[in-house]
Amino acid sequence: MKILVTGFEPFGSDAENPTLLAVNALPETLAGARILKRILPVSFQAAQRMVRAAVAQEGVDAAVLTGLAGGRAKISLERVAINVQDARMPDNDGDCPVDLPIRAEGPAAYFATLPLRHIQAGLQDAGIPVEISNSAGTYVCNLAMYCALDEIALLGLRARAGFIHVPYLPQQAQAHGAPGMRLEETVRALTTALEILAGGGA
Repeated sequence: MKILVTGFEPFGSDAENPTLLAVNALPETLAGARILKRILPVSFQAAQRMVRAAVAQEGVDAAVLTGLAGGRAKISLERVAINVQDARMPDNDGDCPVDLPIRAEGPAAYFATLPLRHIQAGLQDAGIPVEISNSAGTYVCNLAMYCALDEIALLGLRARAGFIHVPYLPQQAQAHGAPGMRLEETVRALTTALEILAGGGA
């Protein structure tokens, strides 16, 4: 089994992104699955190209994309990605799309195909704060989730995909006056989710 796991580079005023650190801390194999790690640019155009290429070329069985949701206190398992690019701030290339589709002829939305309730239960059992979220936003995180699911659909693949948002690192949380989570806890959350997925979680 091959699982694509992505994080993002830093963006905005933050010099760090917990998903970059957490994804890079994951092992190369986990529960018998090969973990393919990619760090995405915070760029609407470049992230779309990279996600679609990885799904199309790597022959993955699943894709778990991750991103930072500053202000959230829990690991957020995203339920849905919508066909909208609407930036609250420019991406790292300076692009700031407003009310644009991700793919003009694409479906309005895709639901995650990861076993969200099973992952939620596993994280709860591990004592990790977790929730199922109904909004991945309209920034590059939502775009990455949409593109992975869209490419899987366009190619007729059987792969599963979804998105996990994580809180700020403690130092970021202090700077922003927002909730945070230790990097070790974020890594443990992703590891638990991947073990469940590799184990064939329903």
